[in-house]
Amino acid sequence: MNHKDLWKQVLNQIELDTSKANFATWFQNTNLESIDDGRAVVSVPNAFAKEWLEKKYHKSIVRALRGQANSIRSVGYLISSQKDFEKQHVKPNSKAALNEEQLEFKEFSVDRETNLNPKYTFDTFIVGSFNELAHAAALSITKNLGALYNPYFIYGGVGLGKTHLLQAIGNEVKKRNPILKILYLTSEKFMNELISLIQNREPLNSFKEKYRNVDLLIIDDVQFIAGKAKTEEEFFHTFNVLYENGKQIVFSSDRPPQAIPNLEERLRSRFEAGLIADIGEPEYEARLAILKSKISGSARPLSDEVLEYIASVIQKNIRELEGALNLLNAKEKVKEAPLTLDEVKNTLNQLSARSQRVVSTQQILKVVSVFYNIDERDLLARSRKREIVKPRQVAMYLIREDFNGSYPYIGQKLGGRDHTTALHGYDKISKALKKDAKLVEELRLIREKLYKS
Repeated sequence: MNHKDLWKQVLNQIELDTSKANFATWFQNTNLESIDDGRAVVSVPNAFAKEWLEKKYHKSIVRALRGQANSIRSVGYLISSQKDFEKQHVKPNSKAALNEEQLEFKEFSVDRETNLNPKYTFDTFIVGSFNELAHAAALSITKNLGALYNPYFIYGGVGLGKTHLLQAIGNEVKKRNPILKILYLTSEKFMNELISLIQNREPLNSFKEKYRNVDLLIIDDVQFIAGKAKTEEEFFHTFNVLYENGKQIVFSSDRPPQAIPNLEERLRSRFEAGLIADIGEPEYEARLAILKSKISGSARPLSDEVLEYIASVIQKNIRELEGALNLLNAKEKVKEAPLTLDEVKNTLNQLSARSQRVVSTQQILKVVSVFYNIDERDLLARSRKREIVKPRQVAMYLIREDFNGSYPYIGQKLGGRDHTTALHGYDKISKALKKDAKLVEELRLIREKLYKS
């Protein structure tokens, strides 16, 4: 395969995992210039594209390239107009070189011992009437660990800042008392670790020691353990040990304990024994404050008029606010001039139209079944026929990638299957996409139908 065809395959893979706007902005006019001694060189049109690919898409590019040619060990970037590439080379022991050569794709910003990301702090958390109680209680907990509001249960919708607040608690406690043992994780990770040990018939001693010997245990998205008997049982005993030893326990969920279906009553009562605080949708003033905090220190900040417009049209989700801001900043960098209000309106209208096209998993199931010419009910049935299994796994992949559904959620939506089945289906398609050009094209066509339907 020549460089042109190889890069085309890489772009096909990256396009699957990138929004249309970002893909068009950052990957247009890029090429694979050379591969020499395991090092690939990608040419980009300007310095802004080079910086963005290095910071935001480097790991995705390395993954995709290695998926096509596993001899590639590192990737560098060359500005097309710059003839002397040697000027861009960095010394082997420099930080940039280490970053470039890293093939484990570790999240350097995340503390491997606590799973905490240091960027999530109380200082960067915007407080408004929609989250005032949750924030005040979280701050109080850090000063009275295990003695006040234990357990502490936060609930709210997607993208409203629950994870930020949970991690801020952990980071603040770590700052106040570095010797304390802190652990943050999702309920899905807790469940997967437990299931892996049981399936491999390994003793649970190390698992119990890991989670029962901490000073602060933070569990995100706890609703996903509901209905999983063995996980609930182990979680119940872990909770009891920590609580009886005066250790702090913090949870988050997308709904209050009484609204979590299939949750054991003994767990529900323990969740409700401490403080329950909700995070609602941010009001206009809070949305505007969030936007201004995000552009603080920016070399070319967006105008107040633009920020006020963004805050007025994106109303429900802090994550969407950040996404819109990133997209507009990227467009300004490429344009090398401030965006007009009309340009901002046009960009956000396109973004809004795309985000509203997929509103439920039901649409994904419908489009997949039509594309593969099968009955939608077959996706939910127990059939193991190849012509049914593949579309079902494609649906699992799309719900995970495009709808951000968890594995337990995917299993539930596809006929009440176990989350491990959903995980297997997702992995099967993910791996196949690296070597099956026909499947890549099928996914592209399905997404095209999905977003245009």
